[in-house]
Amino acid sequence: MSRSQHADLYQDVTDRIVADLESGILPWVQPWSNTACGPSLPHNAATKRNYSGINLLLLWGTVHTQGFTSQRWLTFRQALAVGGNVRKGEKGTTVFYADRFVPKSESGSDDARAIPFLKRFTVFNIDQCDNLPDEMTARIAPPAEAEIIPAADRLIRATGATIRVGGNKAFYMPALDLIQVPPQKAYGEPVNWYRTVLHELGHWSGSEKRLDRKLSNRFGTYDYMAEELIAEVTSAFLLAKIGITPTVRHADYCGNWITMLKADKRAIFTAARLASAAADYILAFHHDEARDVEADTEGLAEPELA
Repeated sequence: MSRSQHADLYQDVTDRIVADLESGILPWVQPWSNTACGPSLPHNAATKRNYSGINLLLLWGTVHTQGFTSQRWLTFRQALAVGGNVRKGEKGTTVFYADRFVPKSESGSDDARAIPFLKRFTVFNIDQCDNLPDEMTARIAPPAEAEIIPAADRLIRATGATIRVGGNKAFYMPALDLIQVPPQKAYGEPVNWYRTVLHELGHWSGSEKRLDRKLSNRFGTYDYMAEELIAEVTSAFLLAKIGITPTVRHADYCGNWITMLKADKRAIFTAARLASAAADYILAFHHDEARDVEADTEGLAEPELA
């Protein structure tokens, strides 16, 4: 595939995302109540590995538009390898794998440059397959509703992030490395407090002490909007992992995101990749011993990142 064809992969996906945004659909916020599988992360049915980055958004979108009942996927060959098959006439979903290559003209050179590019391949939802083993098609029970908020609470505590409760605004302040959120009683539903905290943890993960993203951005700048997009998608990934339906926190930013994506066809790939890294970073704390979250009601200055 030529370099121009590779570039078109970025443009094709970006055009799809922009079209969704312009029609009022945020790809990372699907109305999961209308689907049978509920909020969860798409994964490969054979390897059990979760998909990441832009592939999460693409597969979520397909599950929603096609009404699939599962978030499990297989390649054509994987279905055959376990004795199954993709039904005739079924259309697969294109996903991407990032790779690098060294031009032949530079191979063997000390200054050889590894050039990144995208490989694409096709996967099929298990709803599109027949004769798969029972263990691949057995329904995965969603988390019990009574367990969802405790799970979110454990994850938040495990990060050890400094969280101050008070005021009427939610934000992360990089200079002090702390999160401020209003008290839970300020939210109509308790779960919305957790949605807010996980969004702010998305920003928190970008501290120079952690994943080191550019956080000192003035409101309204390209970098500010890019970071807000990363935090939005990070929280969506975290919420889906826990079993909470993601919601739109900053719908007023959609116009800025549309402008940003139209100007840079790689922007949504970058945001999704960084969001996956942030979600993985935060989820890793869940395996460590939980630490208490600092909470008080001391008022703080205006936010730098909301």
